[in-house]
Amino acid sequence: MRDNQAIYAAEVLSAIAHPNRIRILECLKESAHCNYELAPALQLEQSNLSRHMKILVQAGILISWKKGLRVNFRVADRRVYRILDLAKALTTRETRIRAEALMKS
Repeated sequence: MRDNQAIYAAEVLSAIAHPNRIRILECLKESAHCNYELAPALQLEQSNLSRHMKILVQAGILISWKKGLRVNFRVADRRVYRILDLAKALTTRETRIRAEALMKS
C-alpha cells in the first residue's frame, strides 16, 4: 500500500471508529434517511448527530444533500459494510475467546 493510500485508509477507519458512527451506518444500510429521522432512531441530540455525520461525510463515507429543511444522507460506497462485517466477526470471535477464558477460571 502506498503512503497516500495508507493515509486515506487510516482516515476512513478513524471516521468509522466510533460506536455512534457505526450505528449511523447500520441505520443507512437499507436506504437513505434524513437527519430528522436519524436523530430519534439513534436517540442522539441533533447537534451530536450532526457532528458525527460531518465526520462521515468529510471522510467520503456518506453523501449528503439538502431537500428543503432536511439533510438527507446515504452511504457513498456499500463496501464500507464489508469493513463493518469483518469488525463484527473479529469482535464475535474475541468475545467467545474471552467467555471461554472466564469459564476456565
